[in-house]
Amino acid sequence: MIAACTMFEPLIIIPARMASTRLPGKPLAQIAGQPMILHVVARAVESRVGRVVVAAGDEEIVDTVRQAGVEVVLTRPDHPAGSDRVHEALQIIDPQGRHDVVINLQGDLPLVEPADLQRVLEPLEDPDVALGTLVAEVTSAEEATSNSVVKVACSFADEAGSCARALYFSRQPIPWGAGPLWHHVGIYAWRRDALARFVALPPSALEQRESLEQLRVLEAGMTISCARTDRAPHGVDTLADLEFVRRIVEGRVVGEAV
Repeated sequence: MIAACTMFEPLIIIPARMASTRLPGKPLAQIAGQPMILHVVARAVESRVGRVVVAAGDEEIVDTVRQAGVEVVLTRPDHPAGSDRVHEALQIIDPQGRHDVVINLQGDLPLVEPADLQRVLEPLEDPDVALGTLVAEVTSAEEATSNSVVKVACSFADEAGSCARALYFSRQPIPWGAGPLWHHVGIYAWRRDALARFVALPPSALEQRESLEQLRVLEAGMTISCARTDRAPHGVDTLADLEFVRRIVEGRVVGEAV
């Protein structure tokens, strides 16, 4: 699926912090007897993309992840966003610059499909693309109008679905008119130099207006390209999300036991 990406030396970094506004301590929230962060790690390892590292903002996360035998690095607790935490971790674990591509996998996506961590590399086959990400087709009016679902203005050339350049991101349903809407999946494949440029820039005007940091990339003139996936994984932002994910994961565990 990503044969042309074998030229890369990617790794996956999972940023995690305890101080979530809506669900404090969520990286260590228990799902089927295991902290959520370790479910995300397991999915990342299963993808076979490359080295997997947790970038933790707190000692509690470091201790839990290290005890599980997973590579982890402690970063500053005061980073404004996950991208900044990923960048710091990258400097600590790979100062020689061996890894030229880094996947930023959010630590609240325990249902992420391992194949999507391969798929997000596909846009980087185009040398002009600074950042690869994923989209899934919006399937309901509720999803289209929800402010918590980020939409992307992009247009795929055909149903088989090569990658499509992102023209804009918004919490509103865009673009207007007949045709599919695309739900942005917050998994990012950064070229290392693009990530360094991004974190050095101040927050941009549209980024602040929409509260979407990917708009800083576009406003700086860098290219974001989207690959398609079948569905957006359910993230954990609230207690209701956590309970939903618990039911799914615990159902799988029971099914496997049977």
